[in-house]
Amino acid sequence: MGDADKAQEHHALGASFQAKPSDKGPFYHGTKADLQVGDLLVAGNLSNYKTDLKMNHIYFTALANNAGLAAALANGEGRERVYIVEPSGVFENDPNVTDKKFPGNPTRSYRTEAPLKIVGEVADWDRQTPEEIQKWREKLANNKGEIIN
Repeated sequence: MGDADKAQEHHALGASFQAKPSDKGPFYHGTKADLQVGDLLVAGNLSNYKTDLKMNHIYFTALANNAGLAAALANGEGRERVYIVEPSGVFENDPNVTDKKFPGNPTRSYRTEAPLKIVGEVADWDRQTPEEIQKWREKLANNKGEIIN
């Protein structure tokens, strides 16, 4: 209180951790792809939310239910799958759902340019109803915001 220099020092320290999440996981990735333990998920695929956009990152979360929602919204005809993944390199908070759009990272969502290694699969998570999925699809279709790639 009343120490502007100390406040500035603490602000800088906090900012230095924004791009370096300390979350230890476990981490999850939702998709409709049929994959095996040991397979690698890599960046460079088309976005599930914006056609014609090749993604520079691969996305993941520390919340299995959020990965389940991503699986439900993913392109493809396969069944929804939630894989347990390990990042093979540095990762950052996903700016599409964190600080640039929402304060903090309540969804514990991340992205990386490095591959994610599949180490397991989750069999049970809270699935959305078909009506909830439809509402999400409509919300995404009407979203005028840009994907931060």
